[in-house]
Amino acid sequence: MLEALGLSERACQVYQAMLDRPGDDIDALAAHCSLTPGQVHDSLDELGTLMLVRASAEHPGRMRAVDPSIGLADMVARQEADLAARQAALAASRAAVTRMVADRAEHRAAHGERLLGIDAIQHRLERMGRDATREVLSSQPGVQRPEDFEASRPADSEALARRVTIRTLYQDANRHHPHAAHYAHWLLGQGGEVRTAPTVPQRVVIVDRTQALVPIDPDDTRKGALHVTEPGILTALLDLYEQAWNTAVPLGATTPDDPATGLTPTERELLRLLGGGLTDDTTGQRLGISARTVGRHMASIMERLGASSRFEAGIKAAQQGWL
Repeated sequence: MLEALGLSERACQVYQAMLDRPGDDIDALAAHCSLTPGQVHDSLDELGTLMLVRASAEHPGRMRAVDPSIGLADMVARQEADLAARQAALAASRAAVTRMVADRAEHRAAHGERLLGIDAIQHRLERMGRDATREVLSSQPGVQRPEDFEASRPADSEALARRVTIRTLYQDANRHHPHAAHYAHWLLGQGGEVRTAPTVPQRVVIVDRTQALVPIDPDDTRKGALHVTEPGILTALLDLYEQAWNTAVPLGATTPDDPATGLTPTERELLRLLGGGLTDDTTGQRLGISARTVGRHMASIMERLGASSRFEAGIKAAQQGWL
């Protein structure tokens, strides 16, 4: 039981023997406790450190056990003092953790704010546009609605007038919609840059490389957005955007067929998505086209491959290096 006070089992045994047999010397204690004299000496050193034995005045060269009511009580008092000190240190640590958690909460509030609803998103986009001093980068998946373009026109016009660079990435499907093509050409005429690709990253707006707006739910961007200023997250978003931008085709330029396969970029991406197990509907959503258009593209590819089924087309496309 005394082990809880820092006393070893062997030292406890020797201490108890000294209390019971105060006249025993080292050899007698060793014999009684079934220990070696050396082990008894080690135990006495331990007991002395803990102030449970003292030099005997009656038998010079021997040690005597201190009465438990004194020695053990002192040990308990020291343990209690140590425990109080540890509790005080623990309380200080808990206070430090609480401060750290509070600081992190403030940091997150400053570097990542959730905006719920379209009105909150539009308000933040307007403010970000007014704050822009160098560039605005945006990725816009899907086919944009006419009202979306009209809502963007005043802010884009004002930013371009301030010589802010605007780079916008749309999906290829927008090339075939008059209202999208009209707005993109207007943006080009004002000094903006527009590129398209079969698929683009999730919707994102990055301003001056210091703040960004990304959807909370990419499948329903109307639910809300996250306003981000954390450098690590911004760097990842910028890397993803630049990769997509560098592989996209400037508006006004043609998207040539692959000379080796005769596939357009959209057809190649369609094959990749369907080959990954996506349905026509999901593939169409990714490409910004209808499931019926996906079917027409696939029929054309099957004809070129001489395949009678999609399964056969997939095998032949893989054999010819189209996937």
